[in-house]
Formats: sequence, structure tokens, C-alpha cells
Amino acid sequence: MVGIGTALPVEALLGFCLNGLTIISFRKIKELRTPSNFLVLNLALADCGICINAFIAAFSSFLRYWPYGSDGCQIHGFQGFVTALASISSSAAVAWDRYHHYCTRSKLQWSTTISMVIFVWVFSAFWSAMPLLGWGEYDYEPLRTCCTLDYTKGDRNFITFLFAMAIFNFVIPIFIMLTAYQSIEQKFKKSGQFKFNTSLPVKTLIICWGPYSLLCFYAAVENVTFISPKLRMIPAIIAKTVPTVDAFVYALGNENYRGGIWQFLTGQKIEKAEVDNKTK
Repeated sequence: MVGIGTALPVEALLGFCLNGLTIISFRKIKELRTPSNFLVLNLALADCGICINAFIAAFSSFLRYWPYGSDGCQIHGFQGFVTALASISSSAAVAWDRYHHYCTRSKLQWSTTISMVIFVWVFSAFWSAMPLLGWGEYDYEPLRTCCTLDYTKGDRNFITFLFAMAIFNFVIPIFIMLTAYQSIEQKFKKSGQFKFNTSLPVKTLIICWGPYSLLCFYAAVENVTFISPKLRMIPAIIAKTVPTVDAFVYALGNENYRGGIWQFLTGQKIEKAEVDNKTK
């Protein structure tokens, strides 16, 4: 448990610092404040929420018990779920924007960006609120030091919620990302200019969230309680790496956003006057 309590704060601190740098740079550097980069900012905000959730779990792991009671468990589960779903949906929103930027050459407007961001959070909050209303349930994770969706029951209530939630919040976002980046890849091949690794965003999302998703789906068909609690915590720990990975893929891996961050840190002016959502 101490090992988990060590891994979680390291993940949370690194992710929070990197995404905090993304947020502050957007606020301070005027050239970064574009509609496309606002989607990256929104992703960073969601990932900071995941980091806060991990900090709370880490503190409880050091205590070796959950100190916030049943109501705190429900709040912790909801907060973790809403920020996780918002992070996944925000990644799909960035992919959608990049598709239009590179394939249709249409410029994203602020009104569209704001509408997309509002939709992401309202949609995520809707699905995260369902377990509070009885469809699905939040409960303690295996080591009883943090809270998430209770996948151990495997009853009809859990299965129906899991499949509905997964279709709208995991399968559809991945489909959007796959089709968007495949179209961009074809565009790059025709032009002979590969501006960024189009497979990286989808790969990182599947690698980070895949193990936890597989655990939940396995719990829908088999009893997972025979798996040791520590082993069942590994997928959750892997999922908590998302904030750090996203920061490298979408902000630091973005040539122009990286230039804005460099300007914020050093005061040196970035070369390009217009900063859009491209990656190298």
C-alpha cells in the first residue's frame, strides 16, 4: 500500500505541474490564446482534476484507510469520474479540430470552441452523476483508500451502466480520434509533409485507459474478487499517468504551444506570430 501511496503522488505531482504550466502559459502568452489551443487548455484542466483525485487517494494510502466517510467517497468517485470522462472527450475534441484544420482547412471559431467545451463537461457530468442516482454505484477501490465505480458486483445494474457509458465515453471518442487521425495521415502522405505522429494520441489513450477498461469489462462477465486487491489497483495507477502523457502529447509535443511555454519560462519571444494547434 505504501508503494501505491508513493506512485500516486509522483504521478499526480508531475502531471499537475506539467498541466499547470500549460494552463498558465495559455493565460500569460497572448499568441497562445486561440480557439484550437483552448481545447488543449480544457484537456489540461480535466487532467489537473485527475491529479487532484490522485493526491487525495495518495494521502489515504499513506493513512492506510479512507478518512472522509461515505459521503466523501461518493464525492471522490464523482470528481474522479467526471474529470476522467472530460479528459477522454477533450482528446476527441482536439482530434476533431485537427481534422478540420488539416483536411478541410476550416478555421475553428470561438463560439464553436466554447460550445464544445460546455458540451464536454455537461456530458461528462451527466454520466458521472448516474451512479449517484442509482444507475451504477461508487464504492471503495480494492484497498479501500479511494473511491471509484464499483465493478465487483457484476450485476445487471452495473453491466447496463458500464456498456452504455463505455459506448458513449470510450468507444465513440476513440472512433472519432481514429477516423480523424487516419484522414490526417492520408493528407500528410499526399503532401509529403508529416507534421506530427498521427498514431500517438490514439495509442496513448488506449495504453493508459485500456487496462482499466478491460478490468471493468471482465468484471461484467466474471467475478474479479479472486484477483488480489493490489493487482486490481495496477490498472488505476496506469490510468493516473494520463495527465503526464497528455501534457507531452498535446502541449509539450505541440511545436507552437511548446514555443509559448518556452516564452513564458524564459521571456524569449516565439518566432511564429500565429500559434495554432499543430504538433511536430
